Amino acid sequence: MKHLFRMIVLLVIALAAEFSAGQRGYQVVSVEDGGTIRGTVKWQGALPHLVASEINKDQAICDPQGQKRRDLERLLVASNGGVANTVVFLKDITRGKAMDLPVARRFLNQKNCRYEPHIMLVPVQAAFTVKSSDPLLHTVQMSGNADYNFPFTAEGQEITHPMIREGAVSLRCNVHVWMNGEMIVARHPYYAVTDQDGNFELTQVPPGDYEIVAWHEGWRVVGENALYDLATQVRVKRPVFSDPVIWSKTVTVPAHSAVEVNFTLGQRTPQMPQGH
Repeated sequence: MKHLFRMIVLLVIALAAEFSAGQRGYQVVSVEDGGTIRGTVKWQGALPHLVASEINKDQAICDPQGQKRRDLERLLVASNGGVANTVVFLKDITRGKAMDLPVARRFLNQKNCRYEPHIMLVPVQAAFTVKSSDPLLHTVQMSGNADYNFPFTAEGQEITHPMIREGAVSLRCNVHVWMNGEMIVARHPYYAVTDQDGNFELTQVPPGDYEIVAWHEGWRVVGENALYDLATQVRVKRPVFSDPVIWSKTVTVPAHSAVEVNFTLGQRTPQMPQGH
């Protein structure tokens, strides 16, 4: 009995240490005088020519409208120039509100051979759930700060897994090569994903000076990776995308007030080193 109790204590200590490691460097405090950061990300200059991917298999499920090609969704620019799916966050913030990232971005659905949503935002140590709504073979292969590979063989199948390392994670399907998405695993709640018009908002920010960063996944196709399609047992080619575009500004957040920060994205947007 004493041995069992000792094992339980050791397990609790190990889990607590792991959770603390995930939250290291950030302290939850009451933010009674917080401010708000609002802004937009807009495209500057001529739009690049984006090549759609051919839907060359499982057309009945993957292409119910008969479009024959699928946009890779790497660069979505609205009529007002707003850029969707840009992640905006505060760098190196150490104190603030409790985690309140939108729960919907912790869930990925594979529907009509497409990842929904395209950008995931998951707190470090939180559970990430993937579902397949297609009666097809799919995979979700992760690279970057996670290296999991989840197979899906039936409609309605779900897999849940904790995301234990902070940072960027790419998601790809090894069966339908156009399927792609990106995930940010975050240690604090001051992250936002721009909406379809390029708008973002960060709330309950403690007053002070910050570096605010914009992260865009990158849209250029720079090559192809050959891989083995398990369903057809033939070699297929999956697009390889350019590195993310990352740039930043400084901002002073006043107490009980709002401040505006706007970013522009374009072919020549300055980049920070990838370690930021």
